[in-house]
Amino acid sequence: MIRTKRRAAIAAAAGAAALALAFTGCAPSDSGESGGGDALRVWAGSQTPLTVTFNPYAPNVLHAALGPIYETLFSFNKTADEEPTGLLAESYEFNEDGTQLTVALKDGVTWNDGEDFAADDVVFSFEYEANDYANQVGLVSAEATDETTVVLTFSTPQFTNEFKLLGNTWMIPEHVWSEVDDFTTFLDEEPVATGPYVVEATTEASYTVVANEQFREEGKPAVKTVQYVALDANQSAQDLLAAGELDWAGMFVPNPDDVTSNGIISTINTPQDPTVLYTCANVDLGCAGEQTDVAVRQALNVAIDRGTIKDKAFVGLTGDISPAFTLMPRDEKWLADPANEVSPQTSDAAAAGQILESAGYVKGADGFYGKDGATIELDLISVDGWTDYNDAAKLIGEQAAEAGIKVNVGTVQWQEFSDARQTGQFELIVGGVIGTSVADPYQIYKDWFSGTSTVAVGSELQPGTWNFSRYSNPVVDEAVAAAAATNDDAAKREAYATIQTEIVRDLPYIPLVINATQTFFNSKDFTGWPTEDDLYVFPPAWGSSSAGVVLANLEPAE
Repeated sequence: MIRTKRRAAIAAAAGAAALALAFTGCAPSDSGESGGGDALRVWAGSQTPLTVTFNPYAPNVLHAALGPIYETLFSFNKTADEEPTGLLAESYEFNEDGTQLTVALKDGVTWNDGEDFAADDVVFSFEYEANDYANQVGLVSAEATDETTVVLTFSTPQFTNEFKLLGNTWMIPEHVWSEVDDFTTFLDEEPVATGPYVVEATTEASYTVVANEQFREEGKPAVKTVQYVALDANQSAQDLLAAGELDWAGMFVPNPDDVTSNGIISTINTPQDPTVLYTCANVDLGCAGEQTDVAVRQALNVAIDRGTIKDKAFVGLTGDISPAFTLMPRDEKWLADPANEVSPQTSDAAAAGQILESAGYVKGADGFYGKDGATIELDLISVDGWTDYNDAAKLIGEQAAEAGIKVNVGTVQWQEFSDARQTGQFELIVGGVIGTSVADPYQIYKDWFSGTSTVAVGSELQPGTWNFSRYSNPVVDEAVAAAAATNDDAAKREAYATIQTEIVRDLPYIPLVINATQTFFNSKDFTGWPTEDDLYVFPPAWGSSSAGVVLANLEPAE
């Protein structure tokens, strides 16, 4: 590959100082000095400059930490309804009532500092304070019954939390993390973990990981050096992909042919994750603004023309979304009311007006609704440079105005977006919801809608919880607990029906589309990528846990 000659030209085209820094700050050798073969270059995301933290519990953790460096016990393939694949464990089994989970670990695994990965480390990880599993899932005890067996005991059945426990609990070494005074401020710049890569170098523009010589699978990873490059916008990443200077990125590109026509880059589209409007919805937890009124959220919901947003902002690459947050048709058996299969695809300004007028709002001379002399006026933000989300936000502002709802649309840097949603200091955000890794919407209901997954405005959410909207509804909480406590499909469907009735009415997250989730990858110089014919794992570079599986599977092309 002729990387050096291309580098200056592309950096100039992208027009970003950070871009040039990314390729000079800690660039790995093209000649393979770090262990053989060209470095694989990955888009690190829109955070510029980078804040170096590999702490898996940090809200701004770098992508490589989750999968390439830290691992979970199992890998769940969210693109298919199939059994999980063991990473650090061989097998698992629940007892009859779901209150005890026995995990058999793989033998001969070591941490990247050479220490043995032991059952005591697994016990430590499950009991670690950042997970708060005593409160989150009713963990009573974690016990290493021998060197490769761990038994977890819970106060209630945990069948439905299988993914959270086995696919979303990061294994951390006791001999390192027991010395950490405060996990909330720990940057973990030299992480000790079990994944296929270790950190070699970091700058504010990029970071490099190299093959973990202690990795359990002989000969893996075959790609010895991976560089993660921070770019502030989709367009910069797209330019580099088109020039063959970037090898792996999960991002929206309206015309994929612009990238793949070089004969180097291939693409795959795996729509899985909902794109929504986060609304800070709960006055009792400190949210402020007219969006805290359910009538305003309901009016916005019917004012949105999703068909136009799908065509113009996402150029037809997205899927239709269900307001019940069931991924259709995968989760069809869990949808209680067929009327909630798909959110409205066209706008209905008249219906929006009726909803607002029934709630006491009056349309003013300026064409906007208000109450008690105050016009509804909402601020809607998205991350600057996320062009699809930026375009969707503009369309929502226009569509809301046609329905008499004033929405001010703006963009913010990634860190400002992250801080706003973590602390609840926003009115509306165009954002994503993490889709479930199994054919079951439970994890969305638990992590995004449960009152146990949120905190008051001004406080940051706990690791592993995502209820940015501060939604809290005791009916939902009771149904989530009921679903977690059963392995009976009929009982679970009954609980889900209750949840769906509540969230479809309350709309703390206003559904927009199922995100396109395009992945672009260099199929000329590297083999082993997930493809349509072999979709062995979720393919984006930012995929938590799955990114490590992909990297471990890649090989330089011969």
